[in-house]
Amino acid sequence: MKRQETILHEMNQLGKRRNSFAFLIDFQATKPHVFDLAHSSEKILWQIPGHSNVPSVQNSAKLNKWKMSPVSFETYEKGFNLVKQRIYSGDTYLLNFTQPTIIETNVSLEDIFYLSEARYKILLKNKFVCFSPETFVKIEKGKIFSFPMKGTIDADIENAEKIILNDSKELAEHNTIVDLIRNDLSMVAENVVVEKFRYLDRIDTNHKNLFQVSSRISGDLPENYTENIGNIIFALLPAGSVTGAPKKKTVEIITENEKYKRGYYTGIFGIFDGENLDSCVLIRYIENQQGQFIYKSGGGITFMSEADSEYDEMIKKVYVPIA
Repeated sequence: MKRQETILHEMNQLGKRRNSFAFLIDFQATKPHVFDLAHSSEKILWQIPGHSNVPSVQNSAKLNKWKMSPVSFETYEKGFNLVKQRIYSGDTYLLNFTQPTIIETNVSLEDIFYLSEARYKILLKNKFVCFSPETFVKIEKGKIFSFPMKGTIDADIENAEKIILNDSKELAEHNTIVDLIRNDLSMVAENVVVEKFRYLDRIDTNHKNLFQVSSRISGDLPENYTENIGNIIFALLPAGSVTGAPKKKTVEIITENEKYKRGYYTGIFGIFDGENLDSCVLIRYIENQQGQFIYKSGGGITFMSEADSEYDEMIKKVYVPIA
């Protein structure tokens, strides 16, 4: 908690002086970091819209091996059933349940960073690589935006777009997250509105092509928002799209039921340039655990969820986005 307070204060002071910086915050916000944009590439690399600290090097690696060993369905089902019990008890009505998958591949985390194509790419050297499609929040000229992403389908299925947009379970889940994010933004902003509801993004991968469903929510920040940039970011954590609702109780249930540590997975990374901010949720994530690669993935569980389809969705998300 002391480190969190230190980093929050540092972000506020940098914002007050309109200094630029990068930030990395883990799921439980116990190991947050702030990075100087000019002197960071030895520890962390990033490439996000409009910002990059990646050196101009050529990487000729090719992804020739990709073997996935997810947890067994029986193991997944045990955790899934515990989540459903908590839903039926009224403790949560949407919970993002995740599990680890062991990956065997011929390439390194750094190779994957260079090979992957994503809106947000982050490499914490020798620790993890992330190629995230999901924005956490953006701040542009005093307005804050969030783009919650909920709903995934194989893009190559016939009528995939129609199927995902008409799926009642996916609609209920997306409604819940949009409502949660709207409430979260209302803690730091005024005039919060849903500008665009349930639109599709296509993601091409080494495994299969996907459609994912997002919405766009915005609000107006106070005039002095830059000097409170740390307070704003930490007030919104953890990201609602990767926890569930109600958030506080759902995070407690996640900790009890997942039986592993998320670490930086489902945390956030972002850049503040002195006025504007862009950040992402750390999903589509591979972690190095003593030389073994672990891909962490999952999905939202509601009272309408079925274990076999949720297990399949978890596995669908184990990919590298290579066009």
